[in-house]
Amino acid sequence: MESPKILVVGEALMDVVDGVEIVGGSPANVALGLGRLGVDVELLTAVADDERGRRIVHHLEDSGVVVRPESFCLERTSTARASIGVDGSATYEFDIRWDIPAIDVSDFDAIHVGSIACFLEPGATVVLELVREAALDGKRVTFDPNIRPALVDSARGAQTSRQIAALSHVVKLSDEDAAAVYPSVPLSDVAQRLLDLGPDLVAITRGGDGALLASHADRVDVVSQPVDVVDTVGAGDTFMAALIATTVDIDLAGAAPGVLREVGEYCASAAAITVARAGADLPTATDLAQALAPPRP
Repeated sequence: MESPKILVVGEALMDVVDGVEIVGGSPANVALGLGRLGVDVELLTAVADDERGRRIVHHLEDSGVVVRPESFCLERTSTARASIGVDGSATYEFDIRWDIPAIDVSDFDAIHVGSIACFLEPGATVVLELVREAALDGKRVTFDPNIRPALVDSARGAQTSRQIAALSHVVKLSDEDAAAVYPSVPLSDVAQRLLDLGPDLVAITRGGDGALLASHADRVDVVSQPVDVVDTVGAGDTFMAALIATTVDIDLAGAAPGVLREVGEYCASAAAITVARAGADLPTATDLAQALAPPRP
């Protein structure tokens, strides 16, 4: 049987950290992570045919991502200036334009969307239509809001997140996203409210405090792997890529007890590898196999 074919839709940009330029953008990182895990993945994004745009595309292609030709649709590739805090967390100042053409999604088994692409017009309207088309056609839809307060009004961010979640099968969000979508609501209740909208699986990451995974039949807490943190850039995207890779061909509604824990521990192990390395250097399938291998006696 052929492996599932996944389309990722969302921004790819150049992160500028202390004057050093690093390929970034949450959906681009997810596509990169899927490619490194051996998944058949294509990315629809928005870049220019300039030095930064070509560097982004080459970086993704080196990890097995097919960047769709429609992605060359901007006059200037977007950037984000990142500041890394003492705890390794990152904050961003954006110079971004998001505008993409609609494409036919019928050849794909699944579509992933998230981050700025879901909220910034004019491209956000196209993203929502692609999600609707995929959902109506029975495709697996995954979503990570990854809300950027600097770019997204809080009320609109919450409303759009709930709208896309209702069309999705898998929703992953951070504890910060959860607070934005459902303010002052405990994380366990956020998971249930999102499940009530329609998804089969909701995952809420909590940084160093692990993650909560919830389905209609099961709920598990997964601890973070102990690791010396270099920075947290790309950690959530790594978790998302691993989550897609491990669930894309699973019947989540009928998954046996224990499946969520296995999935969650795999995703946490993947994220631990990324935070131990500088920048969004997501793990390969080989990296993960080595990390998960039992110690030799």
